[in-house]
Amino acid sequence: MAITDIKELFTRMPEAFNASAAQGMDAVFQLDITGQGGGKWHVVVRDGACQVNEGSHDTPNVTLTMSSETWLAIVNKELNGMQAFMSGELQPSGDIMLAQQIQQLFEF
Repeated sequence: MAITDIKELFTRMPEAFNASAAQGMDAVFQLDITGQGGGKWHVVVRDGACQVNEGSHDTPNVTLTMSSETWLAIVNKELNGMQAFMSGELQPSGDIMLAQQIQQLFEF
């Protein structure tokens, strides 16, 4: 079933977390979502565990800025993250290589 609500998506992220893909990772992902239902959240991945918090983190490793429509399309596998980046719908800053791992870390 497709996820249609940004807040619900972030609430469900810990359930969708793939701990085996995060072994040895110590990273903070900042997600700045614009548009309807948007906001700022950060995801801390450390020692095979994940914590999702609303708001901005002081020192994220990577920041991903996109519209709520783009983020929901990526999560619902209607849009590939690389396609979103190439079309300008997703603006990453920081560790771009780390940004590419987010789809392996969360299995929606």
